[in-house]
Amino acid sequence: MASVIFDLDGTLVDSLPDIHAAVNRMLATEGQYEMDRETVQSFVGNGLPKLVERVMAARRIAPVEFERLHAGILADYETRSAEFSVVYPGVRAALEWLQADGMRLGVCTNKPKGPAVHLLTEMGLADLFEVVVGGDSTREKKPHPLPLTTAIEALGEGAVLYVGDSEIDAAAAAAVPVEFALFTKGYRKVPVAEIPHLVSFDYFQKLPDIVRKALS
Repeated sequence: MASVIFDLDGTLVDSLPDIHAAVNRMLATEGQYEMDRETVQSFVGNGLPKLVERVMAARRIAPVEFERLHAGILADYETRSAEFSVVYPGVRAALEWLQADGMRLGVCTNKPKGPAVHLLTEMGLADLFEVVVGGDSTREKKPHPLPLTTAIEALGEGAVLYVGDSEIDAAAAAAVPVEFALFTKGYRKVPVAEIPHLVSFDYFQKLPDIVRKALS
């Protein structure tokens, strides 16, 4: 049976508003002024620990504070990851079509699994996925292939398409390797032309046809 595996942030859900808010709550506890959305977006993609490291470096917070700040933002974000986030248009309908067509669906994200499951649940998408692999589910994070291979193995044998929004996702797919579809309205940091992909798309209404062609 074929599988379609998705990144989460910037692919299924525009979650940057909640990530931005969590960062600013963390900074407020340290007496720091707020960080703008564009800067936070530039730090997103390699998981929560790396995000915290980048924020700390930008504000010259001593590295010795990392464990405390990371634990604090994780505890906060586990229950506040869905206050301002929104599902991209057409996502639910596309996922339901894929599921009805016999596809197994999974998520492979660098977001910690707890906040990822909470976000999927609050967005009304959790019931559609058989597997969720988070940034703390394996000893490595994307672009290392281990998280994606873990999701693939959990879903079972068959053709696989990975769907994501960034160069990190593309590199993970290439490392496995599996085919990659690029959603162009997410959080990528480089032009579409510089990201290896089988196909790119800007609206989820196009995804069923893309999957049918990619996995045929």
